[in-house]
Amino acid sequence: MDYTILKPTFEDGVVVVTISRPQALNALNTRFFEEMDHFIASIANDGSIRVLLITGEGKAFVAGADIAEMVNKNPEEGSAFGQLGQHTFNSIEQLPFPVIGVINGFALGGGLELAMACDFRIASSKAKFGQPEVNLGLIPGYAGTQRLPRLAGLANALYLLTTAEMIGAEEALRMGLVQKVSEPEQLMEEAMRIAKLIAVKGPQAVRKVKAVTRLGMRSGFEVGSAEEAKQFGSLFGKGSEGEEGMNAFLEKRTPNW
Repeated sequence: MDYTILKPTFEDGVVVVTISRPQALNALNTRFFEEMDHFIASIANDGSIRVLLITGEGKAFVAGADIAEMVNKNPEEGSAFGQLGQHTFNSIEQLPFPVIGVINGFALGGGLELAMACDFRIASSKAKFGQPEVNLGLIPGYAGTQRLPRLAGLANALYLLTTAEMIGAEEALRMGLVQKVSEPEQLMEEAMRIAKLIAVKGPQAVRKVKAVTRLGMRSGFEVGSAEEAKQFGSLFGKGSEGEEGMNAFLEKRTPNW
């Protein structure tokens, strides 16, 4: 597929995909979902990838879904558009390697929903966050009502969802929506620093951490704990990643993953 919205780059196991539709503040339309689905499928099974960064071009990360595309939809078409976005964002969440949302500007509506599908988020100090759908007589359609309370707590989520208030990066940090705030000029540098910090860890260990943690969040403590013990054990043994990592520690050398 020829990408007209996405701009992917690859560097030493770190992939950066930039959403480039700045004239529309990177608003999400059907073409975006088609391109992102194709892109996700193309990298999902690439064992050389350690981390994916998602960011936006211009002054927005993503300022929402494309209202011009949505305005004339009937109920069935509206539901299908929501399901389209949910499928894409679920696919991002299910990638085997960590996905970091690099929030360079406005992350509103569908943009915040996209950011929440990432494993964690770092933000520019000038970034803005919100779920303004009720201003339009709508509700979130890409699982925002489900991810937001899981990340920020029920009361914070309902506050943002019902008031449509836009908050800054520091407030988002306090709520747990973002994990780190950076000055705009250093944002991508800081994102790459974090990505490269992850990239030098045991690659199978990192993937298993993500898989087991997300399983536990979906299925509960007991199921997650049982899977943790299983996957913990899978990293032991002759020729295993765990054997290499532990020997490197004892021998005071860098592991050879």
